[in-house]
Amino acid sequence: MRRTSLNGRLSSCEYMGPQDTCFEGGVFPALLSFPSDYPLSPPKMRFTCDMFHPNIYPDGRVCISILHAPGDDPMGYESSAERWSPVQSVEKILLSVVSMLAEPNDESGANVDASKMWREDRDQFYKLAQKIVRRSLSL
Repeated sequence: MRRTSLNGRLSSCEYMGPQDTCFEGGVFPALLSFPSDYPLSPPKMRFTCDMFHPNIYPDGRVCISILHAPGDDPMGYESSAERWSPVQSVEKILLSVVSMLAEPNDESGANVDASKMWREDRDQFYKLAQKIVRRSLSL
């Protein structure tokens, strides 16, 4: 991953697909947008390229615990320790997303189709991921 710029409340970064995963070799740009009350509230992250992943909404928004508002999860799925805290760093967010790319959480899917394919047809998921990797290199 590489952080490329910081401009006001918006920061761009690029992720290299994690080694030994179906995303290996890809280059995936993303944006972090910081709210006015940061660091009390978490930033939002969105991939600006096509992504197909259980924890990435079809519009590119990233759904991981560290980016969820602090406090108790109203659905009871996450502990408050897993959610945002003002002591978290941008580096921790970036590393969490690398881990997410390597090990999707299909039980808490932001993309239902990707979650289902990850669980039921891993070979097809890998083929689709490889298409996304090739597309990311032609941008």
